[in-house]
Amino acid sequence: MASFNQVILIGNLTKDPEVKTLPKGSTVCGFSLAANRRWKSESGEDKEEVFFASCKAFGKSADSIGKYVKKGDPLMITGRLTTEKWTAKDGQEKSSTRIVVEQFQFLKSRDAGSAAPAAKPAAAVAKPDLDPEDDLPF
Repeated sequence: MASFNQVILIGNLTKDPEVKTLPKGSTVCGFSLAANRRWKSESGEDKEEVFFASCKAFGKSADSIGKYVKKGDPLMITGRLTTEKWTAKDGQEKSSTRIVVEQFQFLKSRDAGSAAPAAKPAAAVAKPDLDPEDDLPF
């Protein structure tokens, strides 16, 4: 059976990224993104939910993310989901799902106060004003 594991996420960093150097010399960067979803309920009340995603980047991506983004900055990532498993000090089995970053795009420009390089301009992201109960035209 075929399978597909890809995530595309746009969100804001919830804290400054943590960059570490692994024993063999490569770099890993851990960070968390918050992605908001807003809609109106049937009664017209504004609703919002927030999804928090734990992310890891490696190598040059880790270096760039660690150097150019900070808490609150927007970032677009694409990657894959992975599950990490470990045994806690109390002997209990634990697991956590993370996004391993394969590509990313800075969304904050230099003019907005970021030191991020102005390589490629980020595409504008439109937020459709759709009711989740509406039928989509496709």
